[in-house]
Amino acid sequence: MDLSVTYLGLRLSSPLMPGASPMVDRLDLVRRLEDAGAAAIVMHSLFEEQIIQEQLATVHYMDVHSESFAEAVSYFPRPSEFALGPEQYLGQLARIKAAVAVPVIASLNGVTPGGWVDYARRMEEAGADALELNTYYVATDPAESPGDVERRTLDILAAVRAEVAIPVAVKLSPFHSSLAHFAAALRAAGADGLILFNRFYQPELDVEALEVIPRLELSTGAELLLRLRWLAILRDRTGGSLAASGGVQGALDAIKAIMAGADVVQLVSALLRHGPEHLVRVRREMEAWMADHGYASLDEMRGCLSLSRSPDPGAFERANYIRVLQGWRV
Repeated sequence: MDLSVTYLGLRLSSPLMPGASPMVDRLDLVRRLEDAGAAAIVMHSLFEEQIIQEQLATVHYMDVHSESFAEAVSYFPRPSEFALGPEQYLGQLARIKAAVAVPVIASLNGVTPGGWVDYARRMEEAGADALELNTYYVATDPAESPGDVERRTLDILAAVRAEVAIPVAVKLSPFHSSLAHFAAALRAAGADGLILFNRFYQPELDVEALEVIPRLELSTGAELLLRLRWLAILRDRTGGSLAASGGVQGALDAIKAIMAGADVVQLVSALLRHGPEHLVRVRREMEAWMADHGYASLDEMRGCLSLSRSPDPGAFERANYIRVLQGWRV
């Protein structure tokens, strides 16, 4: 059974890879992921805030009498909230690259163009085979237009592309007014692939303490549906690689994502719940399903349920909305 794929120009043994998670902070877990069949190792993000905070700290030590420094630093999360600082991140990237034989994909997370993007080049120098550009941004300013929001990401992509020669994939939010248009614009601006989708972690409200508190909920299979729809829509419309991220729990989820149009799938919540060895089970079950249904390779099934090849394209568009509503019986 041939599960090999090409993603961002990298030839991989299978479409199964761990997505960005804290597991990469421990080399023993990274080695277990590789032993379990991870096709690549994806690091969690290095944040723009971390880099700027470190740069501000450098300025502080050069000019300890700066009156504005304390206020400037207060804008950023505490250093203890990040598992790895910028230099530690680069060091861990180099250690992972030396420890595994599979490709290593680094990640940068930011919302404004600036000097912090030169860390993309430093990641490449540390051994990264590719880079995820994760633009986690919540547009809260009513004066900021959809075009302005998209221009942020396009400008960051251009700045990163100027720094590196390795492939760059953009991890998208689904919340854009014209996602297909934006995806095409990213491809035209130099993105080698797209990752669908980022998860916006929703804050919880503590009504007794009157506080907004962070809350992490691991994903479930229900989140896959949005990914499947947009993988199917974008498969033959933008070119480049596509990755599914969010909601992939098992073999059938991975198969659905590939039939919709994904080249690879990223698992996080399932691995946090069941451990790295869950990858072994997912691969075995994929191979068994493919054998039972007469598929010899993933190439035979990829995109067979995409919008352009679907026997019922309306299922991805407005027609299905009407059918679902009309199908409900009280």
